Amino acid sequence: MSRIPDSELSLPHERLDAYRLAVEVNRWFASLSFPSGRSHLRDQGQRAADSVVCNIAEGINKGRRTNAGRHALRIARGEAGELAAILDCIDLPGGITHQQKLRRIAVKLAGLMR
Repeated sequence: MSRIPDSELSLPHERLDAYRLAVEVNRWFASLSFPSGRSHLRDQGQRAADSVVCNIAEGINKGRRTNAGRHALRIARGEAGELAAILDCIDLPGGITHQQKLRRIAVKLAGLMR
C-alpha cells in the first residue's frame, strides 16, 4: 500500500491564507494579558477570534458557493470586524499589526463569497 502525501491529507480550509491568518490572530489574542476591568473585552474578543477561525473552516468545507457556506463566511467576516473594533477599544502590544491582519482576512473572505 502506498503512502498518501501529507499535502493531500489537508482539509480545504487549511490551505487558505485567510484561515492561517485567523489562526495566527487567534493564538496571539489568547496569549495576551488584559488590564483589570477589561476582562469583558478579553472574553468577547476571544469568542470573536475563535468564531473567525471556526466559521472560515465551516464555510469552506460546506462549500463557499452554497448558502450555508456563504453564511458561515459572512459570520467570520463580521467577527473579524468585531475583533478589530475590540482592538480599537484597548491598546494592546501588537494590536495595530493584528488589526491589519484582520482587515486582510475580511478582504479575502469578501473575495471568497463572490
